[in-house]
Amino acid sequence: MDRFGDYVGALFAPEDPVLLALRDDADRAGLPPIAISPDTGRLLQVILRAIQARRVLEVGTLGGYSALWMVRALPPGGTIVSLEIDPAHADFARAHLAAAGFGGRVEVRVGPALHALAALDGERFDLVFLDADKEPLPTYLDWALRLVRPGGAIVADNALWGGRVLDASADDAATRAVREFNRRLATDPRVTSIVVPTHDGVAVAIVND
Repeated sequence: MDRFGDYVGALFAPEDPVLLALRDDADRAGLPPIAISPDTGRLLQVILRAIQARRVLEVGTLGGYSALWMVRALPPGGTIVSLEIDPAHADFARAHLAAAGFGGRVEVRVGPALHALAALDGERFDLVFLDADKEPLPTYLDWALRLVRPGGAIVADNALWGGRVLDASADDAATRAVREFNRRLATDPRVTSIVVPTHDGVAVAIVND
């Protein structure tokens, strides 16, 4: 994070010992260092409380760091379904979420996200958080629009994709997918949306009534 991000994170999103331990354990376990930033975690909490969320769908569990931020913002009985393709990452997340006291409120499902999303068709969520592989991102958006209730939220991390969305020479599949996701989110009449330029950019959309 730049110095502005450091300031915001330290003031609004200080990590407590549980979050710090999860991040440290993930590093020692060799998980990819791609978890959300603390200020993104706090932004998710603000959105969850603003829409009075009770049920969340997360695409991309990794080590459970983002799920821990989110579940703490839910009311008693609020739950998260989190999708993760890597069984080892899923086991790590389950263990740490259970140790934090939320094992019964975060369900980690293992397998390809597109298969898991199809299995959820017909269910309703208050918020969908997209933080997984980028190539299917436009398809993830299609599913999010099917699964989120009116007045609910769709949130995606890495909307600026390390600045590659602005780099005309960047033409890899992931960058094209992030650009297309942002374009669709900005122009789809079913949502009111913005990219918040915190950390690596967080796309936020509210599904219109």
